[in-house]
Amino acid sequence: MRKNGIIAVIFALGFFSCKEEVPEPATVKGLEYFPLTIGRFVEYEADSTVYTEVPKDTLYFKYRIKEKIVEEFIDNQGVKAYRLERYIKLFNALIPYDSMTWQVKEAWLVKANNTRVQVQENNHLFTKLIFPTLENASWDGNAYNSLGKSTYSYEYVDRAENIKGLSLSRVLKVKQKTDTSNLIINQLEYEQFAADIGLVFRQYTNIESNNIVTNVPVKNRIEKGVIYTLSIMNYGTE
Repeated sequence: MRKNGIIAVIFALGFFSCKEEVPEPATVKGLEYFPLTIGRFVEYEADSTVYTEVPKDTLYFKYRIKEKIVEEFIDNQGVKAYRLERYIKLFNALIPYDSMTWQVKEAWLVKANNTRVQVQENNHLFTKLIFPTLENASWDGNAYNSLGKSTYSYEYVDRAENIKGLSLSRVLKVKQKTDTSNLIINQLEYEQFAADIGLVFRQYTNIESNNIVTNVPVKNRIEKGVIYTLSIMNYGTE
């Protein structure tokens, strides 16, 4: 009996030791920047400007996006995942947004563990955040897709910001493409996340011009490309 008791104690100590080495995602420092509570939503204002070469034109798009965590499930690899549904309201000068109903746009998959958060956008799995969230930490955001290496890094962490009139006490910024500007191209990509909210701002700029003019930046002579922003408007749980 004494021998069996000793074995049981050793087994129990080993079990609790293992649990401490692999924490649940909810306890991971940094996961508060991408909360995965069922019913959590964020509403955004989206602005997109598209420059086309043939025909030469500038197209403007305005709309609202709502992202909501709606379901937790086990995926086909046996890993816990979440379903993030996205809804849209297209701008109409004659109808206020509040009078429109949300239309389902698409569904994305979200995975989180004690090392990273991944989001499957348009069938591509991107590593959005890594843990712990340390300033200047870097990783390959495309490591789990086929788009080619893309170095992401934390430009800053836990900084107070004001975005679209919202005072946010803890915000981090993920650089996805460093500001690249020369005589032909201008590229910049980054996302900002707020603690207990999630994504609060996204910037995507990819513009080009082969018509080089001395001392005139690309943004003032755009021939083709896209400038896109996504800004938080509202958030909560429902």
